Amino acid sequence: MKVKVLGIPVDLGANRRGVDMGCSAIRYANLQNGLEKIGYHVEDYGNLYVPNAEKIKIKKTSLKYAEEIIEVCERTAPLISKFMEEGFIPLILGGDHSISIGTIAGCSNALGDVGIIWFDAHGDFNTEETSPSGNIHGMSLGASLGYGDEMLVKVGGKKGKARPENVALIGVRDIDPKEAELIKESGINVFTIEQIDFMGMREIMELAINIASNGTKGIHVSFDMDVIDPSVAPGVGTPVQGGISYREAHLAMEMVANSKMLKCLEFVEVNPILDNKNRTAELAVSLACSALGKKII
Repeated sequence: MKVKVLGIPVDLGANRRGVDMGCSAIRYANLQNGLEKIGYHVEDYGNLYVPNAEKIKIKKTSLKYAEEIIEVCERTAPLISKFMEEGFIPLILGGDHSISIGTIAGCSNALGDVGIIWFDAHGDFNTEETSPSGNIHGMSLGASLGYGDEMLVKVGGKKGKARPENVALIGVRDIDPKEAELIKESGINVFTIEQIDFMGMREIMELAINIASNGTKGIHVSFDMDVIDPSVAPGVGTPVQGGISYREAHLAMEMVANSKMLKCLEFVEVNPILDNKNRTAELAVSLACSALGKKII
């Protein structure tokens, strides 16, 4: 029952500025108090240092801020491993989704065999060759599985942090054409928003938890807040209409908690500049509590 909170205020992986303030917004929404109320011992490590975009020149438009993002992720990975080895569940606050290259590397190094449940409106499976924007937050899942730039895929010391058959991507509804080809080639398990409509979140999560826990030592959950419909979570960097509902999101997290397989948890892409009275950050806090075992009764 120990949680270590880590903020990674990166907004270098995205086009739109502001998600670097997501860490503070989530903390401000009474994160620590919420976790302590459900019985957790909470330690907050603080934020990693991240350079400001204003001080950096983009060297390669097809991989924007790659050197800086890789450097942050290389510092992230051993911290996550250390927290886990000390008996903590790391709770990582983004920042944009590029931070997952480091967090998954750390989780994989600690566990050996790890499953991944990735909630996102987007595939995050682009590479330098397929990305229309060059934004690394759209490459992070692919890089974690060995696709893309050599320096990105080798963060944490090894290529391929999880087996494709142990990866579930949930809630996607905006995928680039060439990215879709890579996703199919990879063999990961994809549950689109259409499948959630047809099957329901309960069945999707039963499948996803089985996929991510089959033959692994635990699950890393990466939750991009843009998977939720923007009417519920407006403060995100890249909103896409038609997302999952408030209750679908909580059901998913409640089922993660019930699985007893959660080893590492992160919430990314909260952008307070675009939010309404911090409601997206408050939702992230309530979802974190659900994933960590909060119950109604």
